[in-house]
This record gives sequence, structure tokens and C-alpha cells, in this order.
Amino acid sequence: MSLHLKRIYEPKDDKDGTRILVDRLWPRGLSNQDAAVDIWMKDKAPSPALRRWFGHDPAKWTEFQRRYRDELEKNPSAVEELKRQIGPSDATLLYGAKDLHHTHAIVLQRFLGKD
Repeated sequence: MSLHLKRIYEPKDDKDGTRILVDRLWPRGLSNQDAAVDIWMKDKAPSPALRRWFGHDPAKWTEFQRRYRDELEKNPSAVEELKRQIGPSDATLLYGAKDLHHTHAIVLQRFLGKD
């Protein structure tokens, strides 16, 4: 099983496996059909307060990672639900952020132990 990361605006690929959107907000300008999302798990995204605090500021990246991992650790049932949805097959965590190096999806992938 492989767990990939991909920006939702990139085209769907057969290698994606199960496509799981892990953003709290639906991506701008994309229809359901164009997004080709199999599962939307918005409760796996950072809390609204954490998302607003971070604001995709690379200077806050280290602290953001710590805070987001804390949120994930405090919600083990949500993490187990995500693991169950992924199962033994390939999957892709989808996100909308433009910054490919400072996105919560990276933290989530590492938290799941699938980087």
C-alpha cells in the first residue's frame, strides 16, 4: 500500500488509488466531477483556528506541524477512520494549498507513517 500526496488541481491518474480530500474547505473552482474525489474527510484537516493561525506562513511551519500532530493525537478515532478508509490499497491524500512543501497533508502522511 502506498499513500501519495497530490494537489487537487492536478489531473486524476490511475495510480492515485482512492482519492481522499483532506481539506476542511472545498477547493475553489472545482466541480465534484472535476475533483474526482472518492472520500472527503474534512475533519482530518487542521482546525479552523489552527488553519487561520498558520496562514501558510513558512516561518510558522515547525510550530504548525507540532500543533497539528497534537490535534491528530487528540482525535484517535478520526485517524483510525482514515486508516480504515485507506485500507490495504493505494490512496492519495488531496489538498488545495499552492505551497507543496508547507501543507498539512505532509504532516498527516507522516503521522500515518506512510511517507
